[in-house]
Amino acid sequence: MKKFRLSLANQIFIGLILGVIVGGIFYGSETAQSILQPFGDLFLRLIKMIVVPIVLSSIIVAIAGVGDLKSVGKLGGKSLTYFIGMTLVAIAVGLISANIFQPGTGLNMESLQQSEISGYVETSEDQEGKSIADTLLHIVPTNPVQAMVEGDMLAIIFFAVVFGLGIAAIGDKGKPVLRFFEGTANAMFYVTNLFMKYAPIGVFALIGVTISKYGFTSLIPLGKLALTVYGTMIFFVIVVLGLMAKIVGINIFKLLKLIKEELILAFSTSSSETVLPRIMDKMEQAGSPKHIATFVIPTGYSFNLDGSVLYQAIASLFIAQMFGIELSIWQQITLMLVLMVTSKGMAGVPGVSFVVLLATFSTIGLPAEGLAFIAGIDRILDMGRTAVNVVGNSLAALVIAKWEGQFNPPVEEQKEVVDQAI
Repeated sequence: MKKFRLSLANQIFIGLILGVIVGGIFYGSETAQSILQPFGDLFLRLIKMIVVPIVLSSIIVAIAGVGDLKSVGKLGGKSLTYFIGMTLVAIAVGLISANIFQPGTGLNMESLQQSEISGYVETSEDQEGKSIADTLLHIVPTNPVQAMVEGDMLAIIFFAVVFGLGIAAIGDKGKPVLRFFEGTANAMFYVTNLFMKYAPIGVFALIGVTISKYGFTSLIPLGKLALTVYGTMIFFVIVVLGLMAKIVGINIFKLLKLIKEELILAFSTSSSETVLPRIMDKMEQAGSPKHIATFVIPTGYSFNLDGSVLYQAIASLFIAQMFGIELSIWQQITLMLVLMVTSKGMAGVPGVSFVVLLATFSTIGLPAEGLAFIAGIDRILDMGRTAVNVVGNSLAALVIAKWEGQFNPPVEEQKEVVDQAI
């Protein structure tokens, strides 16, 4: 008789459902939140502990394997072109949706509860003082170790690329170093799979805290905004990303099935970092060469946040509509271009979506205090945009692989490996 065994995806989903139920039962209970929070924080800390070593070692091994500065530059250029294009499309979809559904029109602001956003305002003011040149210079770390300590992903990626090229350039002398990082990468992937066994408990705790803290009642006054955001995100994934996937010969639903565990996990934790190692591994299994998957996906975490910019576009028009401010087509185009720049320049900043919106509002004359009205449900909206970011970056690795002429989807005899991953 075959032994019954739940897949990890089903375990995580059960954890998600139980967390919602427990959070609803103990809504408003600080005791329940204090009990659950450490279990959720433990999972996030376990994953964050391995993200830096796994990204560093994987990119060094991948770039050393390519060993050609011209090829790396070409890969970087194509990746950036794709990221900018998809970001503009995501912003445009968000603006069109907000214009069609008008989520902020006719809203009674007296029925809304305001939340504290002063911390985001201070961060936004710090970021606004930085020019584009400052942002680009920040990518080059003065101290790589410090960048690793702070988890500055763009600086880590830059150092890893340069270091990998250096290893390739010295030939046989670099092989012992390369073997060390290959061993590190393999060990970290093993540790990732080990930590993922705890994921259902972590998801249960984190979603339980979220629901017990914010509840479902917070969605009622802003229900139209929540429905507009989630409906637009679903449209974007199925239609826009689905069309892009079809162009390069990929079925978007098969991709979603392949990464279903990671999507549930990213949605529950509102953290893309929790799934970064496994997404790189699965995209390699799906046909993206290692050097492309390990370069494109971590870089996309800073430059290709489709879900975040789509939400920012809707939120901007929501605030304008709520205050009765009419934005012309040219002002919306300006908003689109400003979001394009600010979303890239502030990657990795805590509460990045709010910080980006605050920086954007100051350029088009929208009242920053409007964000206080939506801060209460931001965590619930954040869950959706995080999942969309994960789908967008997973697809990006496959699209760039196809663009480079190196896409190698699994053949029949390899499908068993992919099925096991699913």
